[in-house]
Amino acid sequence: MKIRFLLIISLLFCSFAIMAQQKKPSKIIIENADYTIRDQTEIPGAVVFTGNVHILHDGIKMRCNRAYQFEKENYIKAFGDVKINQGDTLFLDSKYAEYDGNKKFAFASGDVSMRSPDMRLTTDTIYFDRNSQEAFYNSYGTIVNQDNVLKSKSGRYYINQKKYIFTTAVTLTNPKYVLKSNHLDYYTNSGHAYVFGPSTITGEDSFIYTEKGVYDTKKDLARLLTNSYIKYDTQYIRGDSIYYDRNREFSSATDNVQITDSINKFVVRGHYGEVYKLQDSLFITKHAVAVSLVENDSLYMHAKRLVVTGPEGQRVIRGYHDARFYKTDMSGKCDSIHSDEVKNLTKLIGRPVVWNGESQLTGDVIHLISNNKTEQIDSLKVLNNAFIIQKDTIGTGYNQIKGQNLYGKFRDNKLVEVDLVKNTEKIYYMYDDAELTGIDKGISSKIHLELEDNTISSVTSIGNPKSTTYPESEFPANASKFRGFNWRGDEMIRKMEDIFPPEEKELHEAILKRTRADKNLEDTPMEPMQETMDYDKEHPRPAVKLQEGEQENQQNEGE
Repeated sequence: MKIRFLLIISLLFCSFAIMAQQKKPSKIIIENADYTIRDQTEIPGAVVFTGNVHILHDGIKMRCNRAYQFEKENYIKAFGDVKINQGDTLFLDSKYAEYDGNKKFAFASGDVSMRSPDMRLTTDTIYFDRNSQEAFYNSYGTIVNQDNVLKSKSGRYYINQKKYIFTTAVTLTNPKYVLKSNHLDYYTNSGHAYVFGPSTITGEDSFIYTEKGVYDTKKDLARLLTNSYIKYDTQYIRGDSIYYDRNREFSSATDNVQITDSINKFVVRGHYGEVYKLQDSLFITKHAVAVSLVENDSLYMHAKRLVVTGPEGQRVIRGYHDARFYKTDMSGKCDSIHSDEVKNLTKLIGRPVVWNGESQLTGDVIHLISNNKTEQIDSLKVLNNAFIIQKDTIGTGYNQIKGQNLYGKFRDNKLVEVDLVKNTEKIYYMYDDAELTGIDKGISSKIHLELEDNTISSVTSIGNPKSTTYPESEFPANASKFRGFNWRGDEMIRKMEDIFPPEEKELHEAILKRTRADKNLEDTPMEPMQETMDYDKEHPRPAVKLQEGEQENQQNEGE
């Protein structure tokens, strides 16, 4: 037992001795020098080497014109045309350098140039920790990586990850754009630039602002998060998450999306949108609404999918599936809507209905015509099966006028005159000082209506009129409604919020609840650039993928 115990003790001592030897730093070796001076009077405690000095230490090579070696401290001071080489991955040139062999730490100053196969850094002073393989500077530096030139007041380079962290007055200049930030993480191998805090990217035809985002400088792709927007001329694109492809001038935005045209007083909102700048087009969905200013009044238009095409002054808006619009004095709905700026024409297609005050207009197709100068609705057409219904506000009946086509005239955005043509019919409740005097029912070739404050004030039958006026008590109950009568008052859009059907409101509230929760969280690590909408899965676009090790480092930085 004693022998076994002594053997274990001996093995432990041997292990400690080996570990001590491993931890002991290796000595700096002077491989070559033209002259050596060991006279301590010149530099006490140092050996002076001059002329073609070559120095070795644990995988690095150093050359200079003159060197002071402090053997006890295992320390070198190098002067004149200093060159430090770490394998084939790192080259450092300067006028002066110091190197601590115990700590494996270098300091260089004076026209510093640090190079690797894919970049070059120039600065005045740099520090290099070989243990962690990190280099850093605090005296303004410039990095050239392919087409990119990066400048900052301070920076840190992680050699193994090929990653830079730049802070304070950061500028990345590319032939296509200039990126500015106070915190930028840049990977030289992938060309990905991560920005944190207020940052801008200025191109020839675009301007980007973000407070958190990543830009692929090789593919010109970006994913922008916190408080981000893209500006094209007069157009702003905002959203909680924005994807941007500079080569195609394409942008997509997700959650709380808003696209604004500041000159044309036009806004589109929703929770997913795409903008194709070169095609002058965009579409938006998920609680989509287009808002335009018409004669100091906002016109709201909704559909499950809104598509806007054409340049300034030639815009065409198309809304598909359950389209609705609202204005303080008019509203309507249909299956789809088509609005053309050049023609000043808005078409309502598929079961269209328009409410003007308490008047309901229906037909196969409804056209609204605007006056380009006054920016007001000028007239309307109802083509095929035109039908006006106005609920009798005093009694229980309905004023009804129908014909093949209808032509209306507006004044100050109010319907004031209406003509119905071909096979016209009427049922009109006549009053004298709020007292019902009779019910007029008849047919004619044409009917002309006058309206005051959106209420029918007179009805004139033209062309072979045939009509009968009934006292209320003698009016046949089965004749009180024409064939095709369909009062849709329960669908009337009385306020802006009514343009959204219930399912759209539920979707909107769910997204707002989720995005509010996301914003209440602490700053989260950047994720790889990728599309987040289901739509994007069906229509894939090239995403930026992090290089190996990049995601982990980025998450650590975020934490």
